[in-house]
Amino acid sequence: MKVKMRNILIICGLMVAVGLGLFLNYLWSVEKYKNKIDKMVFSNISIDTLNDGIYEGEYDVDFIYAKVRATIKDGEMTELKLLEHKNDRGTPAEVIIEDILEQQIVEVDAISGATNSSKVIKKAVENALEKAKGKK
Repeated sequence: MKVKMRNILIICGLMVAVGLGLFLNYLWSVEKYKNKIDKMVFSNISIDTLNDGIYEGEYDVDFIYAKVRATIKDGEMTELKLLEHKNDRGTPAEVIIEDILEQQIVEVDAISGATNSSKVIKKAVENALEKAKGKK
C-alpha cells in the first residue's frame, strides 16, 4: 500500500511540474509577444517612388500573423489584399487594409479594440512595400 501511495505522489508531482513548466513557457511567450508589439516601428515609405509590381509581405509576432499582397502601378497602390490573418480577437482590424489603400500610407490609425492586429497588418504591408523599393 505504501509503494502504491508513493507512486501516486510521484506521478502527481511530475504532473504538477510539467503543468508549471508549460504555464511558465506560456508566460514567456506572452512577454516575448508584448515586446515585439511594443518595439514595432514603422518607416515612412513614399508610395509614389515605388516600382510597379505585385508584392507580398508578412509579419509574425507568434500570437498574431498577417500576410498581404500589394499592387503598385504608376506610383500608386492600386490594390491591397489581406491573404492571411491569424489572430485571437483582432478580426475587426482587417478593415485597416481599406484605410491604408485609401490614404496611400501605412501609418493610419489603428482599429479600436484590435490595436495589435492593426499593427501587425500594417507591418506586413510595410514589408511588402519595402520589396517594391528594392526591385530593379
